Amino acid sequence: MSLLSEIHEQPERLNELLRSQRGTATKIARAIQARDVQYVFLAARGTSDNAGRYANYLWGAMNGLPMALATPSLFTYYKQPPKLKNALVIGISQSGQSPDIVSVLDEGRRQGCLALAVTNAPESPLAKAADFVLDIQAGPELAVAATKTYTAELMALAMLSAALAGSELAWKDLARVPGWAKTALKQDQTISLAAQRYRYMRQCVVLGRGYNYATAYEWALKLKELTYVAAEPYSSADFQHGPIAMMERGFPVMAVAAGGKVFDSMLELLAQLRKDFSAELVVISNMKKAISLANIPIPIPIDIPEWLSPLVSIIPAQLFSYHLTLAKGHNADQPRTIHKVTETR
Repeated sequence: MSLLSEIHEQPERLNELLRSQRGTATKIARAIQARDVQYVFLAARGTSDNAGRYANYLWGAMNGLPMALATPSLFTYYKQPPKLKNALVIGISQSGQSPDIVSVLDEGRRQGCLALAVTNAPESPLAKAADFVLDIQAGPELAVAATKTYTAELMALAMLSAALAGSELAWKDLARVPGWAKTALKQDQTISLAAQRYRYMRQCVVLGRGYNYATAYEWALKLKELTYVAAEPYSSADFQHGPIAMMERGFPVMAVAAGGKVFDSMLELLAQLRKDFSAELVVISNMKKAISLANIPIPIPIDIPEWLSPLVSIIPAQLFSYHLTLAKGHNADQPRTIHKVTETR
C-alpha cells in the first residue's frame, strides 16, 4: 500500500465510517448534552491539530461551543494544568500513542470532565484514558504522511456536530461526502501534470479562511513533510497584516477558496495578488470567479456546503503534494527524518 493508494481509499473509508459510527456519535452527543459542558478543550499534534482547527470553526458555528486548543506542555513539563471546569476534553490522534495528548485527557478526567478520544487505534493509551472513543476506522495507514486518517478525523468531528445539532439535513449532507470525494479524485492525472510546473519551487504561501483555514494548514504541512518546500499557511486576513510584504512577481500562492461566507474576502485577495504581483496561483475552489484567476485551477464539486468543504478540498491538495514530491525526485512513502508515530511529551 502506498501514499497514493491511501489517498484514493478515502471515499470508501469515509462511507464506512459514516455507516458504522453514526450510532456511536449519537451516543456521545447525548452524553455531552447530559453534562453542563460550556466549552471544548482539545489536544492534538500535527495533522490532528489541523483537524482541531476545523472543529474550532465547526462547533462554534454549528453548535455554539467555544473551543480552546490545549497546550500539552503545561500538563507534562510545567505540571501546571489549567482549571477545566465544565469542559469537554478531547484528544485527537491517529495512533493514540503520544504521552502529552494522553496527559491532557488524564487530567481532564481527574478534574471531573467528560473525556473523548478520536483515534484510529481504539486500544491505544489515548483511548484507555477516555470516557468515550470515536474510532475513525481508517484502517492501517502505512505511508508516513497522514491522508485518510485526516479526512476520517474531519468526518468524525462533523458527525459529532450533526448529532449534537440533531439535524437530519446535516446527516443527509454528510452522506454525500464520499461521492464528492470520489469526484475530486478524478483529477489525479490532471494534477500530476500541473505539479510538474512547480518542481523547482522552494517556498510558497498557502491561504485559506473560515472552515478552510484548517485546509491551508494541512496542505502546507503536506508540502513541508513530503516535498520539503517552505510552505507557510495563513488566514487570508492574517496574510494582509504583514506577511503580504514578502510577495514579489511570480511568487507561488496555494489557495483554498470554497464558496461560503468568507469567499468574497478570499476572492478579493486573490485578485489583488494576481493584479499587483502576477502571483503564481494554484486555486482549489467550487466557484468560477476564483477558478478563473488561477494559473492552475483545481475545481471541486459546486454543491458542497461550506461546512463540509474541508473534507473534499484537502483531497486535491494531497494529490498535488504527492505528485510534486515525485516531480522533485523524493520518496513519497518514506519522507526523510520523520516517522509515522511521534511520541512527544
